[in-house]
Amino acid sequence: MKKALNPAKNTWFELLKRPTKTVADIEAVVNDIFKEVKTKGDQAVLKYTELFDGTTPDKLLVSEEEINQAEKSITSELKEAIAIAKKNITTFHAAQKTEGVTVETTNGVTCWQEKRPIQKVGLYIPGGSAPLFSTILMLAVPAKIVGCKEIVLCTPPDKNGEVNPAILYTAKLCGVTKIYKIGGIQAIAAMTFGTETVPSVYKIFGPGNQYVTVAKQLATKYNVAIDMPAGPSELLVYADNTANASFVASDLLSQAEHGPDSQVILVSTSEKIIVETEKEVEAQLEKLPRKDIATQAIANSKLILVDTEEEALEMINEYGPEHFIVISENEEYFVSNIQNAGSVFIGNYTPESAGDYASGTNHTLPTNGYAKQYSGVNLDSFLKSMTFQKISEKGIKNIGPAIKIMAEAEGLQAHKNAVSIRLKSLQ
Repeated sequence: MKKALNPAKNTWFELLKRPTKTVADIEAVVNDIFKEVKTKGDQAVLKYTELFDGTTPDKLLVSEEEINQAEKSITSELKEAIAIAKKNITTFHAAQKTEGVTVETTNGVTCWQEKRPIQKVGLYIPGGSAPLFSTILMLAVPAKIVGCKEIVLCTPPDKNGEVNPAILYTAKLCGVTKIYKIGGIQAIAAMTFGTETVPSVYKIFGPGNQYVTVAKQLATKYNVAIDMPAGPSELLVYADNTANASFVASDLLSQAEHGPDSQVILVSTSEKIIVETEKEVEAQLEKLPRKDIATQAIANSKLILVDTEEEALEMINEYGPEHFIVISENEEYFVSNIQNAGSVFIGNYTPESAGDYASGTNHTLPTNGYAKQYSGVNLDSFLKSMTFQKISEKGIKNIGPAIKIMAEAEGLQAHKNAVSIRLKSLQ
């Protein structure tokens, strides 16, 4: 990991850069695939599945037989663990339900707001060397709670044209409507336009690599909403002398093993913690099955020493991490004043992986600094707010004159007439 000791503020921008490609580097490839999927449908999807995943599935839609077979191959221990996670995620997200709001803004004028589920949602679940079946829990559980009618899932097949059994089992458990063996850009394109096999959706959820992130952003040009620009995983830890260096190192590596373009950062006011954590990272890294991947991510990562907690917090808010762990004697200062973070983990015994799996919070979070303006996925992500109003005769008399004056001032005579005609009928 690269060290930065008391970096000057004017160097922070360069110091905190993510190891990601620009949209311009990727957009041409994404555009080409989108155009082909739009015009050629399943044919294009199969072409790019062969190119990127090295396989051509017999059928893109996963069959009931495959799902039932997957259920049989899952151990009882894993089923129990998934059930615990599902329970906690359901509990936390169900608690986010809110009542409608009704207000009489003026005598005779009633306005109210109600929420409706998005009817068709698409879930993108990364596969490959780390099939993220836990992400299905994070996305399908709130979708079912609010009552989304269609929940379509796309995930890349393995070299044998099959989907990881844990993904299939979890998808069925969570009420996913249809599962497709499609990954990458072509999956996002298929859910955007629809194909002979894949239905189009209204909103796409789920994390992915940089190509998937850009594909999701491109989907918004075709009237499809997305949860957020969620790209490669990242973690920032603030730790002082009350932290356990081995814990800190394990958290840094838990994100580094996601992918070579992940980034992890330790910010501290303690040089002792930085030195001890660096040693622990080196020792723990050697024992990881995904050592090669984590090593590449660690090369992009930073150990940063600052003078004060105030400087640390300013830097953290400037970075806007996806995941933020704070282990500090003065934890309340950080908890109260953090402005930009996807999800916050507090204390020595709150590992980031708890949020990834089973504590109950959602792990689909904004990356690449988007925590400054985006929220992580929550129950409202699957809902639309609709407003209603009803105006009585007394109500139109009360607000009608104001509407007429404002419409005339804007030069919109028909708007004025719509009120004038009604007021005249009541004379």
